[in-house]
This record gives sequence, structure tokens and C-alpha cells, in this order.
Amino acid sequence: MERYLTLLRHAKSSWSDPTLDDFDRPLNARGKRDAPEMGRRLAARCLRPDRVLTSPAKRARKTARKVARELGIGKKAIRKEPRLYMAETVDFRAVLAALDPACRDVLVVAHNPGITEFLNELTGAGIDNVPTAGAARVRLHGTDWPEALDGPGELIWFDCPKCPAPGG
Repeated sequence: MERYLTLLRHAKSSWSDPTLDDFDRPLNARGKRDAPEMGRRLAARCLRPDRVLTSPAKRARKTARKVARELGIGKKAIRKEPRLYMAETVDFRAVLAALDPACRDVLVVAHNPGITEFLNELTGAGIDNVPTAGAARVRLHGTDWPEALDGPGELIWFDCPKCPAPGG
């Protein structure tokens, strides 16, 4: 059975207030533009995830909401997952392995370097860096998420705000 995973790095965040903890940094102006733009790009690819999981960090939550809005998904459908804040590959695997097997398509909003490392571990794609608001779509095979995560994944596409628009 095919399963799909879209990994999305949060959009560009602001460093303008040095007193804020990393967790509380908001999106900057570019991030506020790029997040809905990536949402529109994902919508153009007919993305319709069963679940949206996000790091609880402010910049990730805001990115998830802006993208979800463009996909026609309400913010109540977005689930904050504490293990996704600064997650390593083992954390991504644990979060995904716990999903209901009926869930076949997931959008995960998280951070680097973990998101790039996890993408490469799953697919062997050799991507140097998933940039802010960058997204990658992966096809997996398995009757449940643990089985799907054991096999190699296939990178279907990679997109980012500075990449050419899909179909363009």
C-alpha cells in the first residue's frame, strides 16, 4: 500500500528581537509571503493530506496554518507534535510510526537540520539543504507506517519558493 509524506521546512523566521527564545520566533515578512505561496504550490499539486503535524514552535505553527489555509484545511485539523521541535531522524520516525494505519498522506512542518537529514535518510536524494519553506514529497510502501518507514522511499518532487513554479 502506498503512503505519502510531505516534509515542509518552516518559512523564514525573524531574528529582530534578540530577547525571544528560539521557540517563540515569529515569521518575518518573507516568511509571511512564502508560506501561503508554498500552500498554493502544494494545492496546485493537488495535495490533500489526511493529517498535518507541526512542531509547536511559533514559526512552524504559523507556516502550517498559512499552508493549510491554502489547502482548504482548517487550523483545528493541525496537530502540534512536541517531538518535532528540532527533531532528529529518530524523532520523525517515532512520530510517524505512531500514526493510525488508515492515515495514508501526511504533511509534516518542522526544522532543519533534521528535516533535510530525514529526507535524505528516507530517499537517498542527497539534498544539501531544504531551504526555508522548502517542501519534498515522498512515496513510501507499507501496510502501516512502521513498515513504510523501513523501506526506501521515493522522492517524487522537491519545491521551494526560489525554485521554478511547478509546470513552469
